[in-house]
Amino acid sequence: MLLFGPAGVPHASKDRSTAGGVKTVAELGLDAMEVQFVRGVKMGRKKAEEVREVAEEFNVALSVHAPYYINLNAENQEKFQQSVKRLVDSALVGSIFGARNIVFHPGYYLRSSKERAYQNIKKGVEVALNKISQNGVDVILRPETTGKPTQFGELDELLRLSEELENVMPCIDFSHIHARYRRYNSYDEFWEILSHVEERLGREAIKYMHIHVSGIEYGLKGEKNHLNLEESDLKYVELLKVLKEFGVEGMLICESPNLEEDALLLKRTYAEV
Repeated sequence: MLLFGPAGVPHASKDRSTAGGVKTVAELGLDAMEVQFVRGVKMGRKKAEEVREVAEEFNVALSVHAPYYINLNAENQEKFQQSVKRLVDSALVGSIFGARNIVFHPGYYLRSSKERAYQNIKKGVEVALNKISQNGVDVILRPETTGKPTQFGELDELLRLSEELENVMPCIDFSHIHARYRRYNSYDEFWEILSHVEERLGREAIKYMHIHVSGIEYGLKGEKNHLNLEESDLKYVELLKVLKEFGVEGMLICESPNLEEDALLLKRTYAEV
């Protein structure tokens, strides 16, 4: 089964808390929500337990997006350690409310070669995984395909990380891939992406995916900003056809500015294709 939901509390939610957002997601007829820790992990245990209770009551699946202020290729050791801590904190708090998928942007190349950045980021992920494991928590760290060539996050880099480290799987952001390369926006190209994931990571990766979709504006330097689907050139109907025909399961999170409107559009369209 493929679950659909927004990245964060729906706009329609009068209760702007995470628990309130989860309830609204269910009321809208959606199945999932990605809890946004993008400005920092500011949720305590008590709130996290409340969120879990509501999610279980309304049968809403949750994931986490870790803070944007993560760069595991940071040249400054203090920034590196802070990045690791933000990732670990996201996992520990997320696990309290039942989130097993922890999405994050791994970092920037900066002045490093791609290989050097890869090794630094791999080390950071390993450190984070060890700290998470020491706390008795079982999660999947999901480095995200990124939308700008300056950012670490090419699909092959993330597949390599997933091959070399346990409890690491990619978050496939189809909009970012489209913006980064200014292609990958057709039935055949979407199929190519999924085939590549399956070839490298096996069928299990297809049956347990975490996906981001939104409209997107882009230029020669990649992603500029997210758009609503109908305002963009993303061929989301073709994407949904491929997801269904390829047998993809897991969670599809909509990051369009209108959040739940496009999430509902995607869920309805998926049912119709």
